[in-house]
Amino acid sequence: MKNFLSTTAAVLALSTAAYADGHTAVFSDMQFDEAMNINATEMVGMRVYASEASIENDMMVVANGETEWDDIGEINEILLTRDGEVQSVIVGVGGFLGIGEKDVAINMSELRFVEEEGETGDFFLVIEATAVGVQDAPAYEYNQLTNTMGDGEEMGAWTGPDIVMDGFARITPEDLTTEDLTGAPVFGANDEEVGEIGQLLVTDNGTLDRAVIDVGGFLGLGEREVAVSLDELTIMRMDDGDDVRVYIDASQEALEQQPEYEG
Repeated sequence: MKNFLSTTAAVLALSTAAYADGHTAVFSDMQFDEAMNINATEMVGMRVYASEASIENDMMVVANGETEWDDIGEINEILLTRDGEVQSVIVGVGGFLGIGEKDVAINMSELRFVEEEGETGDFFLVIEATAVGVQDAPAYEYNQLTNTMGDGEEMGAWTGPDIVMDGFARITPEDLTTEDLTGAPVFGANDEEVGEIGQLLVTDNGTLDRAVIDVGGFLGLGEREVAVSLDELTIMRMDDGDDVRVYIDASQEALEQQPEYEG
């Protein structure tokens, strides 16, 4: 019995060690190296410059040398591949205070890290391009609200939630006028009020197409307009009144992350 128990204990010890090794292999004992590493959160918001002259990585520039380049905008997002590689940085170029700005995608391989001379620790992000080339760059379009089905048809990311409420009945948009829906409160996944219907969009033949939700904000300040298809909404109307409520299977945070509607 003692031999059996000893053997069992040894097997358990070995298997436990193997289990631990197998489940800790995904982690690395990495140390941050300022000469090699930069956090993605530090890059978001950094200015990007364009230089018509050739630029190399690890190049040095004198103090205030960045004034010789065109300041084209700042990094709004970093785009990764499914393999975890940094593919592009999304830069908001042009405009003033975000007005008239467009996003462009810049390949990570084209981004140069240029250090300032001395021991300042400062560096700049530079691409080789002209101001005209930046203006003519294609706009980067991101729309998380729609997915493409196999036949190419677009479908919404959400479907109208199944809502049952005492004293309320589910109705279709055709049962209401635009005046009935405009200003109606919109409730999210946890029955929290996430915004209100700001406007309704119609097609050329006059049928309702999409609803624009004014998300967040306070007294109209800081609101974000997000357009969703009517299929993503559940509309409820009070049986004995004109009270209309709209529901969407999304949180306020999820809506705020959607592309802003620009009518």
